[in-house]
Amino acid sequence: MTEPNRIALIPIDVQQGFDYPPWGPRNNPAMEANGQRLLTAWRARGWPLIHVRHDSVHAGSTLHPSHPGNAFRPGFEPRPGEAVVAKSVNAAFIGTDLDLRLRRLGVDTVALFGVSTDMCVSTTARVASNLGYRTLVVADACFCFDLVDADGGTIMAETISRAHLATLRAEFAEVIDSQALIARIASE
Repeated sequence: MTEPNRIALIPIDVQQGFDYPPWGPRNNPAMEANGQRLLTAWRARGWPLIHVRHDSVHAGSTLHPSHPGNAFRPGFEPRPGEAVVAKSVNAAFIGTDLDLRLRRLGVDTVALFGVSTDMCVSTTARVASNLGYRTLVVADACFCFDLVDADGGTIMAETISRAHLATLRAEFAEVIDSQALIARIASE
């Protein structure tokens, strides 16, 4: 795959704010368990790990720094010495030093997971690929929400997730599940 310390795990926006209104029904109830297994595997090896947190600039947002929802979900809190990159837009590379941090670490591959599949994970994956990183999206460690379409109907989260993962696979990333990624890194 790549040299072990040249792949960084990047959990994106794994925050409590997504449990508050106006966020609706989501898919993948196993996201948290799968994401925690990834964190455990990475930490056990001491490989690069950079947490991304969405700090909304909108005062009413559940992800605004003044809102309790800005906090990381239980089990996803960074440990001492683990880097945190704060962003205010969908892509973790825009307006942050994420690219600089990765380059200084000698990282050439990023493994992304988090919230939400179709928004911040997808946008970050696209930018990572465009910046030249080998990009992995860990599908079973992501979730997204039902969305209302232009006609007032509902597009189910699972459908949205499948479509976005297919688009990412077609052009921007290798889409993998957590068990396969952990097995792959165990052989490194």
